[in-house]
Amino acid sequence: MSSGLGVWCMGLVCVGVMWLTSHVYHLLIDVYEQSAALSDIEYSWFFKLLLNLVGYSTVLLPMFIMYKYLEKINYFDKISNSGWTWRVLFSCFGEPGERLPETAKVRKDESPTREGAQLAFCFIGLMSSYLVWGLLQEKIMTQVYVMPDGSTTRFTDSQFLVFVNRLAALVAAGARLACTRAALAPVPLYKFSYCSLTNVISAWCQYEALKYVSFPTQVLSKSCKVIPVMLMGKLLSRNKYEVYEYVTAVLISIGMIMFMFGSHDENMASGAMSWGGAALLGAYMACDSFTSSWQGAVFARYECGALHMLCAVNAFSCALTAAAHAHRAPPRALLQHPVFVADCVVLSLSSAVGQLLIYHTIARFGAVVFTIIMTLRQAVSILLSCAVYGHRVSGAGALGVALVLGAVLLRLYARARMRTRRRAAQL
Repeated sequence: MSSGLGVWCMGLVCVGVMWLTSHVYHLLIDVYEQSAALSDIEYSWFFKLLLNLVGYSTVLLPMFIMYKYLEKINYFDKISNSGWTWRVLFSCFGEPGERLPETAKVRKDESPTREGAQLAFCFIGLMSSYLVWGLLQEKIMTQVYVMPDGSTTRFTDSQFLVFVNRLAALVAAGARLACTRAALAPVPLYKFSYCSLTNVISAWCQYEALKYVSFPTQVLSKSCKVIPVMLMGKLLSRNKYEVYEYVTAVLISIGMIMFMFGSHDENMASGAMSWGGAALLGAYMACDSFTSSWQGAVFARYECGALHMLCAVNAFSCALTAAAHAHRAPPRALLQHPVFVADCVVLSLSSAVGQLLIYHTIARFGAVVFTIIMTLRQAVSILLSCAVYGHRVSGAGALGVALVLGAVLLRLYARARMRTRRRAAQL
């Protein structure tokens, strides 16, 4: 059998695997929705997560089978560029031999006024987009919507919200990429599937956690991502860390514990629900840490552009979430509610704009300035959420917030001082 014919036969096998996996997924959803013992318990999020993973496998499993088959037969070594089939497979699974040409942009010296205006634009844009995103995220996941007949309903489908957000980000990134007319990044597309999978899982856990913990708790937990990142680097890459990094990590942990025990929310009355929220936040931090680490590895190896990364990851994320939502009924009643639709649209737009501004801020002013802006945003988000939604925080909880934010700023200051000393020593 020729390699070309074998690829077509394997393509049919992959289609069959996709259909079979999708059918199994549909059956599992029916069992879950008809079983009150699974859908009504406090740990139902765990079964939802397992269902999501089965839904994602309808896309990932056929891709994996095709990748392993092409690798086994050395397809790209045996066959040269011979048509659209080869080009499609090479863009998905081939390893390019050439990198993007380095186009160093020479930036003219800007006046302090112009540079200050750029910084103000980034600061106001990031603060505005993510404050709006945070408020609407909490509203959609925790508040009730009054229907025309007077009844009330809650939105519970976190997967739908992830899909809408990723679709808006894909459109925004694709439009921006088209405007720049940049060449395609020499990265096999399957490389983006790893961080896309952890990205959608972390986003789903982030939304689902709001059913169990307060929004201030969720926001503050993001500061603790430094801990799993350090653990992953220590265990997998044998990274070494400075004393100040360990100290600030401990301070962040202590501050987070103080805040969680100093929070008084009705949705944390149940111990099981509190543990469920903690598990979801832990899964969020672990997946988000992997996402950033994998993206950093792709940037380092292929010199992929930020917009290429944003566009490709969101394209995969749309495919995964669409596959996981294909056999679930959309929230039809809420989709006819104008307030809910407006909330979803503004939430998605603010998220997409925020992602574009993240890359622009890092490229223009560096990661340190960006981290300081986002740290301030976390503080304002917590205060705004407490003011709007009435979260009660004790004195110990407020001290915990201050301790976490202070530890983050201390970490940035110590890192900057150490870099300055190293540069001075090299001169």
